[in-house]
This record gives sequence, structure tokens and C-alpha cells, in this order.
Amino acid sequence: MKQDLYREFKRLFDKNAVNAYFSPGRVNLIGEHIDYNGGLVMPCAITFGTYILVAANNENVFRFRSLNFDEKLDIPVQRSYSKTGETWYNYPLGIIDHFLKENIELSGLDLLFYGDIPISSGLSSSASIEVATAFLLNDFFDLGYSKLNLVKFSKKVENEFIGVNCGIMDQFAVAFGEKDKALMLNCDTLEYQAVDSNLGEYCLAIINTNKPRKLAESKYNERVQECQQALKALQQELDILNLCDIDEHVFNQHKHLISDPVVLKRATHVVQENDRVKLAAIALAASNLSGFGQLMYASHDSLKNLYEVSGIELDTIAEYGKTNADVAGARMTGAGFGGCGIALVKESGFENFKQGMIDYYTAKIGYAPSVYQSAIGDGVGILKELENSDI
Repeated sequence: MKQDLYREFKRLFDKNAVNAYFSPGRVNLIGEHIDYNGGLVMPCAITFGTYILVAANNENVFRFRSLNFDEKLDIPVQRSYSKTGETWYNYPLGIIDHFLKENIELSGLDLLFYGDIPISSGLSSSASIEVATAFLLNDFFDLGYSKLNLVKFSKKVENEFIGVNCGIMDQFAVAFGEKDKALMLNCDTLEYQAVDSNLGEYCLAIINTNKPRKLAESKYNERVQECQQALKALQQELDILNLCDIDEHVFNQHKHLISDPVVLKRATHVVQENDRVKLAAIALAASNLSGFGQLMYASHDSLKNLYEVSGIELDTIAEYGKTNADVAGARMTGAGFGGCGIALVKESGFENFKQGMIDYYTAKIGYAPSVYQSAIGDGVGILKELENSDI
């Protein structure tokens, strides 16, 4: 497939690509709806992602091509750009715009994008494109920015150029991901710990509900407001800035301050989920995959019953996991309201799991999910094996 990308680049631009880059997608193993509450999340990079091939041109033009979308763009190098419609190339264009606003001198590039992340699945295809483009520019023009700089640039582009009010977890995970390691990230301080996560005889199953997750149409903003309401109530007695500044023991001593029963449910999930991330890190570091799997199920149950962001599609994925002896744990991942679930599945039983999941889900939902197998992979980087390609 990678060599095919080189051939396509030469066909489209009548020249050889000079370099190739890869940025993964991500899944959040545990710690959901925590990022905007100042707590701990545990994402990892996956082995699906965004590939970009690049060569300089002498026409002082940025040329964007994709093997996933028909839309293309040829646009002169200028001092700034603005978002155009909803096309895919807004993501790399936004990154270029940000670099230009940093007073970086850029010259014309021919760019070919290819992604194998399922679109609208909640696996962060947008963050993958943003970080890949930022890393490419930093490397190609030898700009000297740190990886954390690139993460912050990418989040700013998502927030201001694209117009999506996301946290920093997605960009952070696809940049700093490491093979066989989960990242326990403090969303408030951006301190993180790479947790050994050798899955042994297990692999990661990613199950796309094929019900697209559209945050703007969801209850996402409502949940954010409910958490802010809970925090304000607790601040009557507690000197805290975020819900995740306290553990469940302290929360139980002060939860009487939250008078709205719905808001209490939301806050209970957040505090308990933050504690679950700490327990998950201990379980993974000890290769206690059974214990980690039980935390996955507990997380899903909390997102279903307390935070109410799952839905029948995601619940069906978790339900099926409990019927299959090769599954250690399963849960929804991402913001919910569609998107993906994940499961920890014995690699030897993956094909049976895949068919069983498709049959169970289709019987209940009326259409099939898409089921993928992934390992925990590395973050953004240069595809060194393609550097010396003679194609």
C-alpha cells in the first residue's frame, strides 16, 4: 500500500515524493468526558492513521490531493488563509495558516494525503491530519519546534480555524503515542506518564457503530454545562478548580451540595471515572488485563447510566463483549452518541469475535458494524522505510 502511494504521487505530480510522514488515529482506552474536567485520560495511538507524501515545487503553490476525497486545491502561498466550506483540506490549510501567522516563511509544496481511519468514527482523523501536517512542515523546513508546540498549534487550529471546541487529548495522543504504551495524561497540566501496555495474547478490537458521531448535534455542550454546575456547587465548601481535583472519598463527603439529581449523576461519573484511570494504569503496568477489562465494563456502565451518552448501538457492543469468552472487556470510546466501541480480545479468537459481533449487532440494530483489529502503535513520525524508495 505504501509503495502504491509513491506511484500515485508520481502520477499526480509527475515527480517523485521527497519524504513521507505518518500520524496515527487514537482511541481512549479509559477516562471519558474527563478532558474538560481537568482530570486523567488514557489514550493510545492505533495503527490506522494519515499518510502524507510531499515534494517541493517551484511555482510557490500549495497543491492538496487526497486518495480519500475527490476535492482538490491549488492555492498560491500567501500570508493567511480562511476556512472554505467543509472540505478535508481545511485541516492542513489551517495548519499552514498558523505557521504563516508565526512569521514562518513557507514555499510551494505538492502534498498527497491518504488515511485509513474510518471517517466520522470518533478515532480522531482530524487530529491525525493536523498533527501530520504540522510535523511535516516542522521537519521539511527545519523549523525547530518541539512536539508539544505542534500539539498546541494543532489544537488551536481545530478550535479557531475549523471551529470545533475540542480539548487537547486527541492531538496529544497522536503526537506522543508509543508502541505498546498507553498515555496517562493530565488534561489540566499536560503532564503524562507512558504506561507499559503490552497486550500479550490480546489485541485491540475497534468496532465502528456506523452511526456517525456529530458533536454539534449531540448533548455534548449540555454535559459540559452540567459539570460546571456541579463544580460551582462543590466550590461552596471546597477550594478546587476542576471536578477531578477530588477523589471519590472527598466527593462523597460533599455531594450533598449538589441539589439537582441529574447534575449529581454527571459529577459522580466524572469523579469515579478519574479514579478508574488511576486503577487502569496499575492494572496495565502489572499486565492484569482481566482487571483492566473489568474497569472497561465499569466505565461503559457509568457512561450509560450516569452520564447518559452511549445509546443502543454502543450498549450493544458492550453487551456482546460479555457473551464472548475471548473478551476481557469492552466499552464505548470517545464522546459517545455514536462513533466507536473498543474491546480487548484474544488475538486467537479475533475472527470469531468479529463475526459474532457483526451477527449480534446486526440482529439488534438492523445494520452491520465495521470491526477492525489494531495494536497500540507509535505517534507521528517520518516513514523511514520509504525515504530511499526508488519508485
